[in-house]
Amino acid sequence: MADGLLAVGSEAPVFEAETTDGARVSLPEFRGKSAVLLMFYPQDDTPGCTAQMCAARDERADYAAAGIVRFGVNPGSLDSHRDFVSKYSLDFPLIVDANADIASAYGVIREGGGVGRATYLIDRDGRIAYAAPGAHGFAEIAGAAGV
Repeated sequence: MADGLLAVGSEAPVFEAETTDGARVSLPEFRGKSAVLLMFYPQDDTPGCTAQMCAARDERADYAAAGIVRFGVNPGSLDSHRDFVSKYSLDFPLIVDANADIASAYGVIREGGGVGRATYLIDRDGRIAYAAPGAHGFAEIAGAAGV
């Protein structure tokens, strides 16, 4: 990715955005309550992105037991995101990052434009606990972040 991912231990960039469940989500609302998993992906309903989001869906119990809320993030439209959630019975909201502002703040814009695939875990204190390019499952994230 062009800018590179944020460093583990650094303060996570604050954001507020619309989600597929009809609410607005902001990172500060989770401080002291839950860790936040941000799964950046290029496009709704493509093979790699579908596998990434379905894996997170299938690991729901592990994330819930660890107190981690999950969000998929990309610049797709609300309608596209809602269709994707419905088609694959995703049990977590997708964030509409219309102008890729969140992706940019987290360093996941690819050279030449577009959002890359990356995984971030933000701890309850609002710090980056895990950051890696690509899609990663619960065991790897939890192990690396000490969850």
